[in-house]
Amino acid sequence: MSERSDRSGPFRSLRVRNYRIFASANLVSLTGTWMQRIGQDWLVLQLSDDSGIALGLVTALQFGPTLVLGMYGGVLADRYAKRRVLVITQSLMGLLALVLAVLVATDGVALWHVFVLAGALGSVAAVDAPVRQAFVSEMVGPELLPNAVSLNSTIFNGARLVGPSLAGLLIGAASGDTAPAFFLNAASFAFTIAALLAMRPGELHPSPPVARAKGQLREGLTYTWAHPDLVLAMALAFVVGTFSFNYQVTIALMAREVFDLGAQAFGLLSTCFAVGSLAGALLSTRRSARPRQRFLVGAALVFGLFTIACGLMPGYVAFAIALVPAGAAGLVFSVANNSFVQLGVDPQVRGRVMALYFTCFMGGTPLGAPVIGWLAENLGAPWGFIFGGAVSVLAALAAAAWLARGRRVRVEAHVVPPRLALHVGPRAGGRLPDVP
Repeated sequence: MSERSDRSGPFRSLRVRNYRIFASANLVSLTGTWMQRIGQDWLVLQLSDDSGIALGLVTALQFGPTLVLGMYGGVLADRYAKRRVLVITQSLMGLLALVLAVLVATDGVALWHVFVLAGALGSVAAVDAPVRQAFVSEMVGPELLPNAVSLNSTIFNGARLVGPSLAGLLIGAASGDTAPAFFLNAASFAFTIAALLAMRPGELHPSPPVARAKGQLREGLTYTWAHPDLVLAMALAFVVGTFSFNYQVTIALMAREVFDLGAQAFGLLSTCFAVGSLAGALLSTRRSARPRQRFLVGAALVFGLFTIACGLMPGYVAFAIALVPAGAAGLVFSVANNSFVQLGVDPQVRGRVMALYFTCFMGGTPLGAPVIGWLAENLGAPWGFIFGGAVSVLAALAAAAWLARGRRVRVEAHVVPPRLALHVGPRAGGRLPDVP
């Protein structure tokens, strides 16, 4: 009984020592990262007279390098020891956070400093993200991978729950000074570095390294293109990630422009979104198999509808409440998409395919964030939510139509418990093939 519970429990991956110490350190480091994100957004608003365009631009600079360096990070993940690469990237990210903290603390910071450091941080993160994602499978093995991916999201959103509130309190207590948040983030990277160095190499499950050769980037692209299920997941990740996952821009603008509130209230709104995200991540820990394609489509549709609802809320309290289900729906979609891709690739190309996934999911932010910022600044902050949600809904409907080509489709909506089911029948004149 207890053995079966251990195999199927929501926290089963934490029985693996290497993953347990990494996850614990990651919670501390990610809390610092969220503090920096809130501090950085607030600092940009302070230095730019509440410019939505400037906020979108700094977000674009932080995620833009993914377009250029993300696939290279995947090559490094497949070619070199992932633990060693992560020690280097985490050290560099901590150093960049420290530089920003010192600039703010000495009153020497200018807006262009924030832009340059955001771009530098994004460049390192573009390499770090695919390596870190591919490293999860080496810590826990393929059997526990779906659970570990969900737990990673739980940790990420647990940190998002604490980090923004802590950042808001620190910035408020320091009369608007963001330096304390940056100093704490710089220190937090030491925990992850220590955890990586403390791991037992003999308990890892490394995939065979890929020898250095020409055409390895192209090989990852060719592999993905040959698998239509991966192409669908990448397309959804790109559209939804580009236009709908811009909450760091839209929530900040709602707090400042619509509700005329300070840093503490901004942090509280981010925490509300994190509460929903944490709930969505915990729900996802129940999954032990690869999600189906129609689940990805349904999750994107529901997330888009909740995002639109956020933009239609009439007041601060209603908006804060609406952020909770929106956060949950967004996390269910992103965890399912991540698991779908990781569990559908060969280990030898996992790093490159995951790099392509992150390029799609986060690399479109340089395009989407300035657009959302411009809409919010010129038409009003709620339109950032409405437009982003509408794009997600349209993408989900287009994906559903693509899956339903020549098939009988039935959509069922359930109010209690809330559930949206998409049933795809067999193709006309033939049996239904197995669709993951």
